Amino acid sequence: MTVIPNDPAIWMMVFVRVSAMLAIFPVFSSDNIPIQIRIGLAALVAYLVSVALPPLPIADLSFGAIIGLLVMEVCIGLLLGFISRMIFYALDAAGNIVATEIGLMLSADFNPMSGVRSDAPGMLLNYLAIVLFFSFDLHHWFLIALQRSYNLVPIGAARISEVLFRDVVSRTGGIFIVAIQISAPIIAVSFIVTLVFSVLGRAVPQMNVFGESFAFRILAGLAVFGLTLNLTAQHISNYLHRLPEDLLRVAQFLRLG
Repeated sequence: MTVIPNDPAIWMMVFVRVSAMLAIFPVFSSDNIPIQIRIGLAALVAYLVSVALPPLPIADLSFGAIIGLLVMEVCIGLLLGFISRMIFYALDAAGNIVATEIGLMLSADFNPMSGVRSDAPGMLLNYLAIVLFFSFDLHHWFLIALQRSYNLVPIGAARISEVLFRDVVSRTGGIFIVAIQISAPIIAVSFIVTLVFSVLGRAVPQMNVFGESFAFRILAGLAVFGLTLNLTAQHISNYLHRLPEDLLRVAQFLRLG
């Protein structure tokens, strides 16, 4: 089998998949990253990946078939980007829970990573995940997984199956489980503070329970959030290390259809 390193048809198909994935993938989908850099990065990755792929007989395909292949590659890229971003969705949900439990809902600010307003704990967890992602050189493993995905689901070979649907739904449901696991210490502290001041409110009816507990809730919540940040980082790193394997697993389900 002859490998053509400068086949424009192969390069275009790979470029479409990589561009669609980077449009959702965390860090690179941020508004802080200029669109020119994303396009250039997608073009570079597409060239590096396309040199190892067999040539595509584009001359034997009709115009409608070519458009269908492009749409299919866009959908594959969006799906892989969505799978890669799930851990960050979980961190946003965990940050919202933490902010609600300790009373920091009003401190929401614009999150450059997601392009929407986010609570301060959620932004901190997102920045922590990004630092861990590059510190462990997971972007290298991510590129290797992207290249190997073409062995599992070549261009034009993707199919939608019930197994893929169940896997995506289960991963989506796992977002809330991860969010609860990360915010569990804060939820426990908030419950204890509420319980203690409920007892004090019954013992001293003249006490303004809501006003007095607000400061204690913030202080105890921030203290526990800081003390458990190391454990949270280990929890996040475990999910980040599974990212390349998750991409290959989803690619395998695409081929099973």
